[in-house]
Amino acid sequence: MPTRIIIAEDDTVIRMDLKEELQRQGYLVVGDVGDGQSAVNLARELRPDLVVMDIRMPQMDGITAAEILTREKIAPVLLLTAFSDQELIEQARNAGVIHYVTKPWRSSDLKPAIEIALSRFQEFRSMESRVKDLEDHLATRKVIERAKGVLMEKYDLSEQDAFRRIQKTSMNNRKSMKEVAEAILLAEELQG
Repeated sequence: MPTRIIIAEDDTVIRMDLKEELQRQGYLVVGDVGDGQSAVNLARELRPDLVVMDIRMPQMDGITAAEILTREKIAPVLLLTAFSDQELIEQARNAGVIHYVTKPWRSSDLKPAIEIALSRFQEFRSMESRVKDLEDHLATRKVIERAKGVLMEKYDLSEQDAFRRIQKTSMNNRKSMKEVAEAILLAEELQG
C-alpha cells in the first residue's frame, strides 16, 4: 500500500504543486487543507501515515498542530517551511516534529525526507513499545517478589519454594504469575 499523506499548506498553489509531486512520486495524498486546525481534525479522522505541513498557517500554526498530532500519537509530522531560524527549529523539535524541509523544496528533497521521517517514526514506536514491555515486566517482578515475601513469612518457605508455589498455582489455574501474586497480596491485605 502506498504511504498515505495529508498536506497542510495555506498557499493554494504550493499545496497543489506539492500534492501533484507527491502523487507523481507514488504517495497517496488522502487530504489537503489550508490551516493547522483542519490538519489536526482531518488527521484524527483519516489516521494518515504522515502529515506534511507548513509552519505559518491560519487558525493554528504547524508547530502547535504537530505537537497535538505527536501527543495524541496520530501521525508523524514533516514540516515544510520557508522559515529556518534556530528558534523555530527548536520549537519544532520540542513539538515532536520528525523532519524539517525548507522551501523552496525540490522534488529530489521530498522522497528522502519522507522516508527518513517514516523510518524515525517507526523507530520511536518500536522503542516506545519496548519501554512499555520492560515497564510491565518490572511491575510483574515487583508484585511476584512481594507475594514471595508473604508466602515465605506466612508458611516459612524458602524463596525458591515460594516462587514454585506461585508458578504451580499459575499453571494449575491458567492465570499469569502476576495475577496469582496479586491474589496472594490481596488475600494478605484482607486478612491483615
